[in-house]
Amino acid sequence: MSEARSRAPERGETGPATVLDEPVLLSDNPLRHPGDRRLPRIAGPCGLVIFGVTGDLSRKKLMPAIYDLANRGLLPPGFALVGFARREWSHSDFTQVIHGSVKEHARTPFREEVWQQLAEGFRFVPGDFDDDGAFENLRKTLEELSAVRGTGGNYAFYLSIPPRFFPQVVQQLKKHGLAEAPGRSWRRVVVEKPFGHNLESARELNRILDEVFPPSAVFRIDHYLGKETVQNILALRFANELFEPIWNRSYVDHVQITMAEDIGIDGRAGYYDGIGAARDVIQNHLLQLLALTAMEEPVSFDADSLVAEKIKVLSAVTLPKDLARHTARGQYTRGWQGGVEVPGYLEEEGIPPDSRTETYAAIRLEIDTRRWAGVPWYLRTGKRLGRRVTEVAVVFQRAPHLPFSKTATTELGQNALVIRIQPDEGVTVRFGSKVPGTSMEVRDVTMDFAYGESFTESSPEAYERLLLDMLLGDPPLFPRHEEVELSWKILDPIEEFWAEHGAPDPYVAGTWGPASADAMLARDGRSWRRP
Repeated sequence: MSEARSRAPERGETGPATVLDEPVLLSDNPLRHPGDRRLPRIAGPCGLVIFGVTGDLSRKKLMPAIYDLANRGLLPPGFALVGFARREWSHSDFTQVIHGSVKEHARTPFREEVWQQLAEGFRFVPGDFDDDGAFENLRKTLEELSAVRGTGGNYAFYLSIPPRFFPQVVQQLKKHGLAEAPGRSWRRVVVEKPFGHNLESARELNRILDEVFPPSAVFRIDHYLGKETVQNILALRFANELFEPIWNRSYVDHVQITMAEDIGIDGRAGYYDGIGAARDVIQNHLLQLLALTAMEEPVSFDADSLVAEKIKVLSAVTLPKDLARHTARGQYTRGWQGGVEVPGYLEEEGIPPDSRTETYAAIRLEIDTRRWAGVPWYLRTGKRLGRRVTEVAVVFQRAPHLPFSKTATTELGQNALVIRIQPDEGVTVRFGSKVPGTSMEVRDVTMDFAYGESFTESSPEAYERLLLDMLLGDPPLFPRHEEVELSWKILDPIEEFWAEHGAPDPYVAGTWGPASADAMLARDGRSWRRP
C-alpha cells in the first residue's frame, strides 16, 4: 500500500499538508527532506508572480516545473500563480496557455485532480512595466489571493524578462508596496541570467536590487546549478577518499570544461547578438563549474560556507598574459548538421550582416592557489558544434615511467575523470588496460557510471529543484552578487581585448570550432577532448 503525504507542517508553513485523492508514492519523489528521507520538502503557503509569462522560458520550463512540483505533492494546496504580461487575456485564457504548456512539456503524468486544484489559483494581470494601474491591479490580485487561497502574503516575483527591464520592474514593486512583506510573511525576487553585461552593469543591478530587497530575498537563477550532476561534483570529491588526495597540481595535468550545443541561436537574435557565447555561458555556467570543481572542502554545505569557498576560487583566478595566444573566438558559417544544411550565423534572421558577435569562445585560465598553481583550466562553449554535451574533464599527468616498449603503449592517452552534466548524466573514468592476448599491449578503456542505470529515482528537472528551493528560502544553489562580480572581473578584460581585435574566426557548422581554438591548446602541447 502506498504511503500518503500526511505529515507535520514544514518550516514556514501555517496550515496542514495537502492529501490528494491519489497519493504519490514517496519513492517517486526525488526532492525529499534532507533531514528525513521519508518526508518530502513541501513549500509553505505561497504564490509566484511571473513577469514575462508569455516567453519561452515560462512556457517550456517554469509552468511545467510548477505543475510537476504540484504533482509530486511539494506545493501547498493553496498555491497561487499570477502571470503579468502585455496581453489582453482573461484568467481563463491564461489557464488555457498553462494547460497547453503542461501537456507538452511536463515530466510527470497529467492528473486531472492535481490540475484542477492548481488551476484554481491562477490569475492574469495585463499591463506594461511602466503602467502604474497594472501594478495596482497586481497588488489587489495578491491581496485577493491571500484571502481566498491562504498564501499568507508570501510571494516571489520571477523576472523572466530582458535584463534591461529589471530596474524598472523592481522599482515598480517598491513603489506599489509589493516588495515589502506584511507581518511575518516574506517577499522574494528571482533574477534570470545574464546578471548584467559587464562588471559595471552587474554592480548597478546589484545596487538596485539591494535598495528594494534584502540580500537574503534575492535569488539569482543559474539553472546549471540545479542539475543533479553539478551537485554530484561535491559528493564525488568530498565523499570519496579515492579522488580527493589526487585532486591537485601534483597529479592533475589540466582541466577542460565544455558546454557544446548543436543548435544555432534558435530565433533569439534579439537577445543573443551583442551578448555572445562568452557572456551567455562562460561568465555564469562555466565559471560556476570551475569554482565547484576547484574549491576547497567547505565546513558545511549551507549557503554561506559554499559561497565562501567559491569566492576564494574566483578571487584566485588569473588571466593569461598573452590573450591573443590563449583565447579564441569563432562564428559559425553555413554547414551540415544531422544531415540537414543549416545557415551561418550571419544568415540567421535578425542578425546584422556585419555582426562581430562570437558563437564560440574558449579561454585559458589559472588558479593561483597552493592546490592548483600551474594547472591550466580550459573553458569552451559554442553553438552549432559537433554534438550537444556539457562536461568537466579532469585530465591527469602521465605516469613518470612506463616499463613497456614504445609500441605497446602507442594508443595510450592520459587518465581522465569526466563528469558528464548533459545529456547523459554520469561519470566516466579513462585509464589504461592490457589488450587481451599474449603480447603486452596497453590501450585506453573507460568505466561508466550513469545516473539512469544506477538509481531508480529520476533526477528532477533543474527548474523544479531551484523553484522549490526558492519557495523554501533555501539558497545554497543560487550565486551571490560577490560571485557575479568576480566572474565579470575575469571576463571583462577578455571581452575588451576581443573588441579591439577584429571579427571572430569562422568555423563550419557541425564541426568543433575554429582552428584558432585547436592552436590555443596545441601551443601548450595539449588537445581538446572529443566528447
